[in-house]
Amino acid sequence: MIDFNKLLKLDAGNKRSVQAKKNILASVFIRGANIVIGLLMVSLTINYLDTVKYGIWVTLSSLIAWFSFFDIGFGNGLRNKFAEALAQNNVALARKFVSTTYFILSIIIIVLIGIFIPLSNYIDWNLILNVSQTIVSSYELKLLAIIIFSFFGLNFVFKLITTILIADQRPALAAFLTLLGNILSLAFVFFLLKSTVSSLLYLGFVISIAPVIILIISTFIFFSGTYKEYRPSYKSIDLKVIPSLFGLGIKFFIIQIAAILLYQTNNIIISQLYGPKEVTSFNIAFKYFSVLMMLFSIVISPFWSAFTEASVNNDNRWIRNIMKKLFKFWGVLVLVGLIMLFISSWIYPLWVGENVVISFWMSILVLIWTLINTWNSIFSTFLNGIGKIKLQLFIGIFSALLNIPLAIFLGKEIGLNGIFIANIIVSLLGAFIYPIQYKKLIFNGAKGIWNA
Repeated sequence: MIDFNKLLKLDAGNKRSVQAKKNILASVFIRGANIVIGLLMVSLTINYLDTVKYGIWVTLSSLIAWFSFFDIGFGNGLRNKFAEALAQNNVALARKFVSTTYFILSIIIIVLIGIFIPLSNYIDWNLILNVSQTIVSSYELKLLAIIIFSFFGLNFVFKLITTILIADQRPALAAFLTLLGNILSLAFVFFLLKSTVSSLLYLGFVISIAPVIILIISTFIFFSGTYKEYRPSYKSIDLKVIPSLFGLGIKFFIIQIAAILLYQTNNIIISQLYGPKEVTSFNIAFKYFSVLMMLFSIVISPFWSAFTEASVNNDNRWIRNIMKKLFKFWGVLVLVGLIMLFISSWIYPLWVGENVVISFWMSILVLIWTLINTWNSIFSTFLNGIGKIKLQLFIGIFSALLNIPLAIFLGKEIGLNGIFIANIIVSLLGAFIYPIQYKKLIFNGAKGIWNA
């Protein structure tokens, strides 16, 4: 029998490196399956709906996703603080962080759902999505928004189990839960395609409920077994740890808002300027090249919490070694991206049919934007892990404030591709500044904002 541990040198290096390598290997298969399922989901969904309704679905979903920032950064705050507590073997403190975060986020989502449901009746979703009532009725869109948001709220809370897994340097297991949710979603959509007429309501319901089912079951399983000692309890809720979670979390909160304005506004801008059908074209190109981001996330995801542990133990040598390897992997990703670009004109029709037209220039611009963001993610993962995110916060705010007006201006002046050019311009700022901060931090020369 082949010994893969010896063949792939999985047991070589310190405990942190070994754990990271095993997570990466497992993630290759898990996230690889997620990529395949994601591609199949796009094809099935377009076949079940049509290009216009698919654009509506994507735009509305991205709008609802904006509410993810209402965790006020507590999720990422928990990720770092739980990892620090584990590194210090402080079980009681870790349990307090977990219990308090569940408590706070549960209150937040109950309030949000209580506000959103009645408020949705007064929102003109047809106007926001730029879609005629002859295509989708106002009632259907309002009900769809309530369905998506309600399940999003449940997902919001129960997804904390994946945060705990990632903080415990088990991102492959967290990715496996996502895979199970995606498999269930795919099965539901396939059932709809074979047994029902086209319906945004049916689609919204099954895709929204599938991951929630998996997360609820997983939460009870993990807190009854592996993480029993960290299980949330009323007695362990300690409001005194909120400043600790919130102090770091508020910075992540602002960065999250900036990220939403950078990455989730394109669908709205495109829909308003050119209609939902063009959202579909962009989304297909984005989904295609997001394979690169998924591949990169397979490699980089174990290192956020690993950087946290290394920083607590002052292991800068290990951090430098890992960063060099990540730079090399990014170079490989550039070559893969170029290959994907040159075969894209053959892949698109095979994948989604002839009805969706995507220009070569759109593909080029989406690829450039993707590569810049994967480059930036190397440094943001390091900075997030060690909690030095103040400069990242300011860059994120500036980029977010610049992105929307610039995208609208260039979108009107140049056309659809102008929106992507705007995205590239605002992403370049971090691409130049983050490497400078990394060098200052790693060689102990960071002062002021560089060390905040």
